Amino acid sequence: MKGNELVRVIATHVFLQGTMGGMRLAAPLLALQLGYSAVAVGVLIALFAVTQMLLALPAGRYADRQGLKRPLALAVVAACGGSMLLALVPTFPAMCAAALLTGAATGMTTIALQRHVGRAADGPTQLKRVFSWLAIAPAAANFVGPFVAGLVIDHAGLAPADLQSYRVAFAVLALMPLISWALVRTLPEPPIAPPVAGARTTRAWDLLRDGMFRRLLFVNWLQSSSWDVHAFVLPILGHELGLSASVIGSILGAFAIAAAVIRIVLPMVATRTTERGVILAATLTTAVVFAIYPLLSSAWTMGLCSIVLGFALGAVQPMVMSMLHQITPHARHGEALGLRLMTVNASSVAMPMLFGAAGALIGVASVFWVVGGVVAVGSRAVWGLRAGAQSL
Repeated sequence: MKGNELVRVIATHVFLQGTMGGMRLAAPLLALQLGYSAVAVGVLIALFAVTQMLLALPAGRYADRQGLKRPLALAVVAACGGSMLLALVPTFPAMCAAALLTGAATGMTTIALQRHVGRAADGPTQLKRVFSWLAIAPAAANFVGPFVAGLVIDHAGLAPADLQSYRVAFAVLALMPLISWALVRTLPEPPIAPPVAGARTTRAWDLLRDGMFRRLLFVNWLQSSSWDVHAFVLPILGHELGLSASVIGSILGAFAIAAAVIRIVLPMVATRTTERGVILAATLTTAVVFAIYPLLSSAWTMGLCSIVLGFALGAVQPMVMSMLHQITPHARHGEALGLRLMTVNASSVAMPMLFGAAGALIGVASVFWVVGGVVAVGSRAVWGLRAGAQSL
């Protein structure tokens, strides 16, 4: 895959997902300003993930059949439509509809672009490189979208944060997917892999019959759950230790920066690493950090642990994506990506509720230790990971 093509793919991802990032800032703020409760805002935020979870498998199969551009065209229409709906009708029901539409657009974009990059890459080494670069896009999108939305809300109205400024912000966010389409519409793509002649009709769930795919999905779930528990439980632990909100935010920020930095470094060392080696090192590091975290009382030492954890967890997704494209048939990459995205989103919805209940029952420190123990035991699954095409 050529460098300029990869840059266009990354920018496409940034602008389309940036629309959802901006909506996740602007829509809840407007809902609160209109007098809706925190519970209603929580439901609104959850809706951004619902369609990503429910439509992941259909979106994956559609990408397998149609390639890159048709799924991206649908994503652009959904993202633009959801944003413009709020620019025209800034009401709470419209916010809910817009959340569902922009969430669906982001999910379809993620699957289609990941599938395209995996198909266009030339060999395992380039797979690791391109997925490391592509993994930077969500972090950039989650900066660009909220930054643009916040800037417009503060300066585009007759007064900061008035209704007119929100309308303008939603209209500006609706333009970002159009930039994505301009970038991707002339992008060359490999031919769609034809179905095997005489092959029986398959279902996405058939992928789970393959032991290597199940193992990879389980390892990915371990890392995703570790990411979620850190984001959810660390603020509670910091509050119990009497740390200020800005200090807790700085610790979480250090984690995010480290996760982005390691994804910039990975392409440079791709030839000297294996996917299994990186995932195993990250898994063991995560288990050790989770064992240490509750024993710390200093913001500086917690920040250091956060950075180490960011390096570890940030390195995993590119390696998982590289292996996934090697162990699943070309004609079913979209299905595999959809199944992975569905499990990750389902975990992100369910795990915080489970962590919250567990924290109330056994204490926050124990949650870190329990999850760290599960990750340590689960590291055995990493030993069995092997890259190589499978016949599913």
